[in-house]
Amino acid sequence: MTFASTTDIRANFPALKRTHNDYTVAYFDGPGGTQVPHQVVEAMLDYLYNHNANTHWAYPTSEETDAAIESARQTCADFLNASPQEIAFGANMTTLTFHLARALGKGFVAGDEIVVTELDHHANVAPWHYLTIERGIKVKTVKMVAQTGQLDWESFEQSLTKRTKLVAVGAASNALGTINDVRRAIQMARSAGALVFVDAVHYVPHALVDVKALDCDFLGMSAYKFYGPHIGVLFGKLALLESIDFPKLIPAPDAAPENVETGTQNQEGIVGAGAAIDFLASLANGDSRRARLTKAYDELHGRSTALTGNLWDGLASINGVRLYGPSPEWPRTPTVAFTVDGVASTEVSRRLATRGLFLSHGDFYAATLVERLGLGAEGLVRAGGACYTTEEEIDRLIEGVEKFAR
Repeated sequence: MTFASTTDIRANFPALKRTHNDYTVAYFDGPGGTQVPHQVVEAMLDYLYNHNANTHWAYPTSEETDAAIESARQTCADFLNASPQEIAFGANMTTLTFHLARALGKGFVAGDEIVVTELDHHANVAPWHYLTIERGIKVKTVKMVAQTGQLDWESFEQSLTKRTKLVAVGAASNALGTINDVRRAIQMARSAGALVFVDAVHYVPHALVDVKALDCDFLGMSAYKFYGPHIGVLFGKLALLESIDFPKLIPAPDAAPENVETGTQNQEGIVGAGAAIDFLASLANGDSRRARLTKAYDELHGRSTALTGNLWDGLASINGVRLYGPSPEWPRTPTVAFTVDGVASTEVSRRLATRGLFLSHGDFYAATLVERLGLGAEGLVRAGGACYTTEEEIDRLIEGVEKFAR
């Protein structure tokens, strides 16, 4: 087969049939959560209808549940180029990061340092800050360059010392679309002897991760950002997962990765996460899941780059519209943040919604970033592209903003 057309891709998403005020809805809220293809829902329904049970018991549906979880674990491992023993599931990336931070914190002492950045979602900031209270850890914050929405690498270097135990860095900004040079960040962290946690929640829907090539120690992602259900996934190097004293019930498994997974998991969500990855892999040909994913991501990247350029240029041409973050010639995701002079971001979103254009607004939990941009509580308007975004939808959005920005 040739690569799936956007029309063929869209046929998999029932939500795209929705209308609002006689407009077909254009979903630009993907950075907050994408729509879900029918294959994912059907996989979850099949599990709940035909295989639903708790794990590790000697009867068929329990054994089928074990197999379904291990299959999803393998699928997530292929997605990240990891091993299945390095994949743990949880409620969401935020919960998993708090869990990991508290567990790692047991090995830190007062005066040890953790480095975070101003560009990050607070899910990759607050869990580490809590260790200042619980363990006396010092948290240092890498500055961002407000004019470009990129990390200040001089500030990054200055933040590293002999006391740095961990660097927590986002692979991409969920608010601005900035893609950070994570390889550079990891190399700098290694020079200080620090561990590295990568928040890849906004990155993995748009770029294929290779944890072996990155050599990160931990990486978090959320399936609902790449066409799956609301569930989080944590990668951790096997030796680290086995050595960390995670909080757990005494009878619970001691071996990785189940030692990370507290309580009964969202088993239908785990199945759905695997199905979402397989949906992406199904868009291309290849001899393996990883090969199919590589081809699919390459094609989707080319399409989204063109659409993002059109959106950026179109919004930039409108008087009163201010764009934030790196321009399209820089590494970025198809997420464009903007404001309209004299119109609150909530009102911009509300007016666009009347035309069937669904965009999110606010600080998107990247509160430090919004503060550094000098914006108030209203924050930004955010337009995020996804695999189902079309050129016609981009044109509609530009036209919609232009009509009231006049």
